[in-house]
Amino acid sequence: MSLKLVADLHLHTVSSGHSYSTLEEYIRQAKKIGIKGIAITDHGPAMPGGPHYYHFSNMRMIPDEIDGIKIYRGIEANVINEKGEIDLGEEDLAKLEVVMVAMHPRCGYENQGEDKNTEVLLKALNNHHINVIAHPGNPKYPVHFERIVAAAKEKGVVLEINNSSFTSRPGSWDRCLAVAREVKRQDWKVIVGTDSHIYTMLGIFDSALALIKEVGLSEEQIINTSLEKIEKYLVKRNV
Repeated sequence: MSLKLVADLHLHTVSSGHSYSTLEEYIRQAKKIGIKGIAITDHGPAMPGGPHYYHFSNMRMIPDEIDGIKIYRGIEANVINEKGEIDLGEEDLAKLEVVMVAMHPRCGYENQGEDKNTEVLLKALNNHHINVIAHPGNPKYPVHFERIVAAAKEKGVVLEINNSSFTSRPGSWDRCLAVAREVKRQDWKVIVGTDSHIYTMLGIFDSALALIKEVGLSEEQIINTSLEKIEKYLVKRNV
């Protein structure tokens, strides 16, 4: 199976505080390598060094398209407590098109083991603005994949296969493999993201695509193989 991914839906700009490229640099690189769309998903305000919430409320200033590249406004929001709350409010979330949820250290909620992490993430999914679970295979925050995929499918939330996890989060391959297998078993959907923190990472999906090929996910199950599917499963879902 040869897959062509038309968009990269997980990018961090200099606004995330520990990333190194601007929106303009990502757009230039996207145009160079043939990527048609990008989602700017800077970390939420709870991330140390992350952007103020004004960054997200002001994303309406970013055009829908720049130099032929489709721009999706987004966030990688952090789970901040055991209630499953995230670090951006209703008013600002409503302005975004790609709302990822993730668990990160030093953002309010720390790893409490598989059972508790699962319970908290399931609570987070009650936030109807969330449409992507970022790097669910993260070994630092283990969850029960069967329960998470089932809840995600019920709520129309897709799961991410995160290409950078295989270098930045040791032990991710087997867990991401398990996520993908559960998605296939339950006939649900994923996005493939690079989690880019510098423009040179944009569009490099090699490891994630190798994993997808091993599992046998179909093209229909991968959202960012077309802008039309992104509109259907992410953008329009959040209107």
